[in-house]
Amino acid sequence: MSSVVFDVPDVSCEHCERTITGALQPIAGVREVSVDVPARTVAVAFDDRIVGVERLKQVLTDEDYPVAAER
Repeated sequence: MSSVVFDVPDVSCEHCERTITGALQPIAGVREVSVDVPARTVAVAFDDRIVGVERLKQVLTDEDYPVAAER
């Protein structure tokens, strides 16, 4: 199991949280998604044998939430 935290500056409300969770949660290998609206971060726990960080970033970008940085 791996995890990553993305800095996503465009996260600003509960709608953003629902949209991001709804986009990431169904991806095979994603185990947990946590959106922190005040911190504007998205934390994802995932199985790196199934899905990679680049795929997660692409999904966020496709939903109009581009990643500024990852930790």
